[in-house]
Amino acid sequence: MPLTADVKTELTSVRDPRPTARVAELTTILRFSGGLHSIAGRVAVEAELETDLLARRVARDLVEIYGVRPELAHVQSSAGRTGNLVAVRVIEGGETLARQTGLLDSRRRPVRGLPNKLTTGARPDLAAVWRGAFLATGTLSDPGRSAALEVSCPSGEAAMALVGAAHRLGIAAKAREVRGIPRVVVRDGEAIRAALQMMGAQKTAAAWEEMRQRREVRAGVNRLVNFDDANLRRSAQAAVAACARVERALEILGDTVPDHLKQAGDLRLAHRDASLDELGHHADPPLTKDAVAGRIRRLLAMADKKAAQDGVPDTDSAVPAGLED
Repeated sequence: MPLTADVKTELTSVRDPRPTARVAELTTILRFSGGLHSIAGRVAVEAELETDLLARRVARDLVEIYGVRPELAHVQSSAGRTGNLVAVRVIEGGETLARQTGLLDSRRRPVRGLPNKLTTGARPDLAAVWRGAFLATGTLSDPGRSAALEVSCPSGEAAMALVGAAHRLGIAAKAREVRGIPRVVVRDGEAIRAALQMMGAQKTAAAWEEMRQRREVRAGVNRLVNFDDANLRRSAQAAVAACARVERALEILGDTVPDHLKQAGDLRLAHRDASLDELGHHADPPLTKDAVAGRIRRLLAMADKKAAQDGVPDTDSAVPAGLED
C-alpha cells in the first residue's frame, strides 16, 4: 500500500525529544511487532520490522535509552505478515529490558496489553503509543467507502488499550477481530485525518484529505450526472408518449377537430422535443405555456370521449409499451 509506506516513512522521521514519549513509542513498537521470546532459557526481546530504516532507529533508541546493543537480522515474515522483515533482537539483558519497558510484570509474567503507565500518560505519550503501533503493524487505505486506518494487535487486551488511548485523544476507534487477529480500526474520514496528524504524519494527512475531497467532489458530480441522465430519459419518454397520444387524437377526431386544438396538436408533433413554453413561442399568435397545455389536454379528452362513443381504442392505446405520458 503506497499510502501506508508514505505514512511510515514520515513517522520514522518524527523525533519527540520528551523521554516519556520516546519510551512510549519504543515500548509500543516492541509490543506490537514481536514481543518476548525464550531463547536458550533466557528471555529475549524481539521486534520484526518492515524496513531497515525503522530497525536502525529502534536499535539506536535501545542503545540511547536503555544502554543495550541489539542484533539485527533479516527474517521471513510470521504471524500473518507478508514480505521479508528486519528483526531487532536483545538477548543479553533481554529480561532486564522487558522489565524496564513494562513488557514483563514484577512476577516475570508477560503483560497482555500495554503497560498501564503508557495508556494513562499525557497526550504526547498517547500520540507516541499510536505512532509506535502504526509503525509496527499499521495500514492506511485510500479514501472512499471502505477507507480505514487499521492496526493489527498482538492480543485483545492490546487492542483495547489502543482504543482507550485513541478515545483519550478524541479519536473514534473500534476493536474487532478479523480471521482471528485483533485489530483496531478508524473509519471516519475526519477521524483518520486527525489520527494521522496526531501521530505526526502531517504531510500524508494533508495529501490524504486532498484525495478524499477530490473523490467526494467526483462522486457528487457523478451523482448529478446520473440524476440529469435520468431526468433526460424521463423527459424523452414523456415526449414520445405525448406525441403518440396526440397523433391518435387527431386520427380519431379527423375533420371534426376544432382549429385551435388542431393547431396545438400540430405544434406538438412538429416540435417533439420542445417544452410547452417553447411550443407557445412557435404558435401564431404566441401562446402561454398554460394555454398550450390546456389545448392539448382538451384535444386528448375530446378524442378519448369520441373513441369511447365509437367503441375504438383511445389515445392511451397508442403509447408504446413501457412509456408513460
